[in-house]
Amino acid sequence: MTVLLVALGGATGASLRFLTDRWVQARHDTGFPWGTLVVNAVGSLLLGFLAGAALFGAPMPVLQTVLGVGLCGALTTFSTFGYESVRLLTGGARLLGVLNVVGSVLVGLGAGLLGVLLAAGIWH
Repeated sequence: MTVLLVALGGATGASLRFLTDRWVQARHDTGFPWGTLVVNAVGSLLLGFLAGAALFGAPMPVLQTVLGVGLCGALTTFSTFGYESVRLLTGGARLLGVLNVVGSVLVGLGAGLLGVLLAAGIWH
């Protein structure tokens, strides 16, 4: 049953990633991968919240599995982040490539920390 729940979360996360990326990129006329940054930030926030909930005693193992492993695992995308960063760095947009790498890491860490802090505010 757990595998099916992870698959359901993964299918939902992958679909949301695709739709969100297309929606965000359609609104920005730049070569910067805003869509990937947005889905990675949202996924980091949610995963931080779920991890914080577990850390502060909110037993939600099924939700944490479905949302953390399934949804966040498919919503966030390290491979696309890596590809887009290399594409920018080797395609003559070095500044955008560096901004993507540094910005994505900082935004992801910040969003994850914010998620943990939100959970702490609720359960601690």
